[in-house]
Amino acid sequence: MHMDAMDPTRAFVKDVKRLVIKFGTAVVTRSEGRLALGRLGALCEQIKELNSQGYQVIVVTSGAVGLGRQRLRYRSLLNSSFADLQKPQAELDGKACAAVGQNNLMALYDTLFSQLDVTSAQLLVTDNDFRDEAFRNQLTQTVESLLALRVIPIFNENDAVSTRKAPYEDSSGIFWDNDSLAGLLALQLKADLLVLLSDVDGLYSGPPSDPRSKLIHTYLEKGHQGQITFGDKSRVGRGGMTAKVKSAVYSSQAGIPVVITSGYATGSILKVLNGERIGTLFHRDAYKWVQVKEVGAREMAVAARESSRRLQAMSSQDRKKILLDIANALETNEELIKIENDADVEAAQLAGYEKSLVSRLVLKPGKISSLANSIRVLANMEEPIGHVLKRTEVADGLILEKMSCPLGVLLIVFESRPDALVQIASLAIRSGNGLLLKGGKEAKRSNAILHKVITEAIPDSVGKKLIGLVTSREEIPNLLKLDDVIDLVIPRGSNKLVSQIKDSTKIPVLGHADGICHVYVDKSANMDTAKHIVLDAKVDYPAACNAMETLLVHKDLVQTGGLNQLIVELRNEGVTLYGGPRASALLNLPEAHSFHHEYNSMACTVEIVDDVHSAIDHIHRHGSAHTDCIIAEDLEVAEVFLRQVDSAAVFHNASTRFCDGARFGLGAEVGISTSRIHARGPVGVEGLLTTRWILRGNGQVVNGDKGVTYTHKELTLQP
Repeated sequence: MHMDAMDPTRAFVKDVKRLVIKFGTAVVTRSEGRLALGRLGALCEQIKELNSQGYQVIVVTSGAVGLGRQRLRYRSLLNSSFADLQKPQAELDGKACAAVGQNNLMALYDTLFSQLDVTSAQLLVTDNDFRDEAFRNQLTQTVESLLALRVIPIFNENDAVSTRKAPYEDSSGIFWDNDSLAGLLALQLKADLLVLLSDVDGLYSGPPSDPRSKLIHTYLEKGHQGQITFGDKSRVGRGGMTAKVKSAVYSSQAGIPVVITSGYATGSILKVLNGERIGTLFHRDAYKWVQVKEVGAREMAVAARESSRRLQAMSSQDRKKILLDIANALETNEELIKIENDADVEAAQLAGYEKSLVSRLVLKPGKISSLANSIRVLANMEEPIGHVLKRTEVADGLILEKMSCPLGVLLIVFESRPDALVQIASLAIRSGNGLLLKGGKEAKRSNAILHKVITEAIPDSVGKKLIGLVTSREEIPNLLKLDDVIDLVIPRGSNKLVSQIKDSTKIPVLGHADGICHVYVDKSANMDTAKHIVLDAKVDYPAACNAMETLLVHKDLVQTGGLNQLIVELRNEGVTLYGGPRASALLNLPEAHSFHHEYNSMACTVEIVDDVHSAIDHIHRHGSAHTDCIIAEDLEVAEVFLRQVDSAAVFHNASTRFCDGARFGLGAEVGISTSRIHARGPVGVEGLLTTRWILRGNGQVVNGDKGVTYTHKELTLQP
């Protein structure tokens, strides 16, 4: 059994030896009542696979009454005259249906399992049987004998002779349907797992047909009981999801884990036993795993949204004061922040982390003051919320305004850099957004103290839950599923982190996977300018995403000595150089294994190109659309580069290191986006806003557009 995909909450399945699987009527039959042969065959194949792997499988099946009713209706139709068919058709006796259907159902199981070289056995029981201890003991002995012989016992309630008045309505007795029978058998036969197959993927927070309903992966009685709205009962059986949940709760409380999952999905039983997170799990220890993760994640997001609405309702001056208070609090607590950051840096060095990561982790001297000043700049910027962007007279007395507003709740996942937490938090407050933060474990202490200092400066009228700090990596998958309460995810970190998040969520993701920035030195470049820019772009902060990773040089600079000057300058600064095919052959450099590589360290790739068009082509093929620069005195060549390079930021005669929210005058940045939708480049306050439409009228109605004269006249922004 492969355990690669095992979810931590499903780790118990590795100890499962004996399991009870219940096939519901909706799984066994099609909508018109006939047997679902393909589906049943696929389920039998999974049981054969489990049987061959040494699992002891016990089946509880429904479907006999429905199948018998369909058979008897067909027989009745054949024996009826035309006159008989004009009369109201009498309801068929349920017990007769059960007797006929059970025979047909077991014949089918026998045929299917025989084709798979598996032997099955039929065991019919009634509620009264279980009142007899001798019967229960004999039942256990018989099943043990069958399992020892690798036979699959197939149970069903013997509805044909049951003393229940209406087998599909009466819910009295020791068991009252096949879901409760399956639970009773699991307990009696000491099963390790009970699987209840349904026609839906598991238990939802509401009717599965409602798009607002969410699949509950792990059931918590305290968290979910009373919050779940059930849909209709089963279309054909007498149980439905209510019966399954009742049986699952009883069984799990007795110590038998239960999974409710789809009998329609391919390989669902095998996936459960592989430990995959499918269906809904009921387990008596569930509260230990889920209370913080599954329920806590949603509560944290909802609390952030509620706090953000209170923040938006404040005056601009009050929001500004919060930011100024945070800036002061950071400077007041600078020594405490430094102690925690030093502890993180020391732990990272002892753990053997790469130098580039340790470099990003350090809060250098003066950094807290710099961050505090950035927050003050942000506080003193023009109010971004409720800014009227456009005013239009739609018709006489009908005024339409396009207005800026917050996105809602942001989830920021970042690695290493604790200063990112401060920038992001201040931007979220300035833009009126709620915020959830997940930092890297290497900055755990730094993030915790920064979060504490910032949230303590937020007044109670807004609530400290405006900014939530996620501390467990296991919570991220749960957060990424909350597309109904989280509006935007911004990952800041490695290519792997960004790619994983993009692949794991339906929530819009804003950010960049790589920072492969190029500097192209044209033949017209002033070489003193070129040397200054190239060195700054690589050496100023090599771990930054806006640092130069590839140096492209015009071929004529090989002959003039310009390329050699650049190589000498970089080597003197301790930069390790790798070459593309042309540069490595000419300069005897080790060849770069790929042009699409982000070093994040004192290393870069050098390549020779024919002209500006070759440089642009290289950037488009190997770049990441982050920041690219041309160094040239020929303004026509520079203009070609600026217009044609399709990156978020394109510079002429300026270091790539200028691509930064604070340097752009945005106050701070939440990240740099290479996306072409919504925000691009350094993302400041504007990138965390969206728009809404405000329409003011005095009683106008559409009424088929009769009597409405549309003017669509643009108005000045100040009414």
